[in-house]
Amino acid sequence: MRPAIPLTGVPFPISEYERRQNNVVTAVATAGLDAIVVTAHGHLKYLSGYDGNGGYFAPFPLILIPGRAPIFVVREYDEQAVRSYSCIDEIVTYTHQPDFGRVCADVLRRLGLQNKLVGFELGCWNLAPADVRAVQDQLPDLKITDVTRLVSSLSAVKGKLELACMRDAVRFTDLAIRTFQKSLRPGITEIEMAAALAAAVQNDPSNAAGDIELAPVTILFGERVKLPHAPATHHPLSNNEPAFLEVGASKHGYTVGMVRCAVLGKHPETESLHKLAEEVIAALVSSIRPGATPADVHAAGQEVLKRSGRKGVFRQRTGYQTGINWTERGDLSLEPDVNESLTAGMTLHMPNILCSESGYLFGAGAHVLVTDRGAELLSEIPSTLYRA
Repeated sequence: MRPAIPLTGVPFPISEYERRQNNVVTAVATAGLDAIVVTAHGHLKYLSGYDGNGGYFAPFPLILIPGRAPIFVVREYDEQAVRSYSCIDEIVTYTHQPDFGRVCADVLRRLGLQNKLVGFELGCWNLAPADVRAVQDQLPDLKITDVTRLVSSLSAVKGKLELACMRDAVRFTDLAIRTFQKSLRPGITEIEMAAALAAAVQNDPSNAAGDIELAPVTILFGERVKLPHAPATHHPLSNNEPAFLEVGASKHGYTVGMVRCAVLGKHPETESLHKLAEEVIAALVSSIRPGATPADVHAAGQEVLKRSGRKGVFRQRTGYQTGINWTERGDLSLEPDVNESLTAGMTLHMPNILCSESGYLFGAGAHVLVTDRGAELLSEIPSTLYRA
């Protein structure tokens, strides 16, 4: 029986996690593998409920093998948290980082995998080459193969419970954007704006349970709009300056991010850039449908940019899959030469941030659900430039 510790547990029914685990095990068998060792924190949360926070010390592998229940290998210090926040019953612990390779290898050996073909998430965060080597040193006949995309490809398609979380989250993303827009005034600082957004989400009556929170926010004013991913500071907004916002509300780890920008007064350079970004977004959204590839979507945006004649304004990928832990390495990316077909149920964030000739990073974005008919915009706030 699980310990009765207040405010712990998993956000979804156990049957939902079993559905996800079964899908992974089926994919493992289809790929001709004998097991998978999952270590990416987003994937651990997707499959077990536990977010992997204790795994900063060393990996917390979740081992899935056809025909038996999963096994979690975790640090002894974090065992109680894993039991309280996950749906996994069988947990094996190690105490110190040097113990990891031996303990993980012992579990794989007990499962009869010491000379089998096992998938590791070699391209994801939270697994270092030294960790893989430590296991391989213990099991020299173990055949390791890369399965970076296996869990991501399954989690990309959202179930009903996941979509419900994302629809709840986007309402608060929109609330944060509206708060940003109505709070724009001369003298307000980036930090004051960030505090206003956080307060709006925390104090909204429909968030009484406190299960909606803001992911890290990017707020930049004036010349600081030239900085990618910079933290908010005490820098104030002045008349005739641009303001940049990237924000996302999250429920149970499902984040719906959005880029929305504004100008206080007039600022011709960024206004022109934003107009082009809006045209690109319209082309991107129109190109999304089941069967299209990330390369197709990327190409649709590039065609608009090519017609504009503005060279060098595009400096990043077109977008990426979203859901639990939207910064996970190995997630589907909307880039050239990525030819995996889009599927109904996928959610994608396309932050179309362009770079002006003098270095302003400005634009807008779309967060969409792929449907049988095309793309459904999740936000109710249009991608047009807000003028204060």
